[in-house]
Amino acid sequence: MDEAINIATVLAAAERLAPHVVKTPLLESPYLNEIAGKRVLVKAECLQQTGSFKFRGAWSAISALTEQQKQSGVLAFSSGNHAQGIALASQLANVEAVVIMPNDAPQLKLENTRALGAEVVTYDRRGGEDREKLGDDLSAERGLTLIKPYDNAMVMAGQGTCGLEIAEQTSELGIEQADVLVCCGGGGLTSGISIALEAQAPGLSVRPVEPEHFDDVIRSQQSGHREEITGEQHTICDAIQTPSPGELTFPIIKRLCKPGIVVSDADALRAMGLALQRLKVCAEPGGSVALAAALFHTEKVDSDVVICVLSGGNADAACISAALDSI
Repeated sequence: MDEAINIATVLAAAERLAPHVVKTPLLESPYLNEIAGKRVLVKAECLQQTGSFKFRGAWSAISALTEQQKQSGVLAFSSGNHAQGIALASQLANVEAVVIMPNDAPQLKLENTRALGAEVVTYDRRGGEDREKLGDDLSAERGLTLIKPYDNAMVMAGQGTCGLEIAEQTSELGIEQADVLVCCGGGGLTSGISIALEAQAPGLSVRPVEPEHFDDVIRSQQSGHREEITGEQHTICDAIQTPSPGELTFPIIKRLCKPGIVVSDADALRAMGLALQRLKVCAEPGGSVALAAALFHTEKVDSDVVICVLSGGNADAACISAALDSI
């Protein structure tokens, strides 16, 4: 079966994104290199529009809609980062956006999504309320087009533009071999970057990184088919708290990615604190797991150079304080 995206769709997304996207830097700290015992380069997507890589996929998807779909509006599910990306992209494109968010999502993400002009509809995630049914009802009532946070080809293509930048930046630095660690939820960013690097920098190998108890992608890599997290689990890494890899994303991850790495919440929080202290960038726990793997699980990384995608930075004051206290 053909995969959902290829390098042509990623390059096309890059053209549509060019006027709006931030080309985020690769950052380096001698102190972090010393901790890891390797050269660590950090792709700071926390500096992207809306504070995460999600704007890339959101704009890619919305800019690819038909005029009729734009006039009818869009619908998204998100705990916060995809929500904000959709909200800003919709605002720029003059498209109505409705975002379904869990009522226990970080308050900052709820407030930011509303401030960017989206209509926020909350649901009781812990109480078992069915967001899919809520979405179906809203979509049928208003004729909205659903843009999934990762299992959408145009979203995946947009996230792949981050990989194009990594390929260009590493080429400028003369780096031909490296492990690229990617914070992984449903796999949109991981699969998109994998497609981009396969074509533009084949010496760079992608590895997903997930939090404990939500390592569904890594379990799926091990079994060869999509696994699902069952039972009530908790993590501070809300941005990558997904039950199963996507139907569209997993075939790409299965084909292209090296084995993933699992980190603890404590690791993620400490990496977040170190990013703020040593790189002067604010991450969030889910956006810090790749850096945590590089710093605290270095024995699992094969290459002498490791590139970590710091995928998001929408953390509230209490979380930032806890991260700084952890180092």
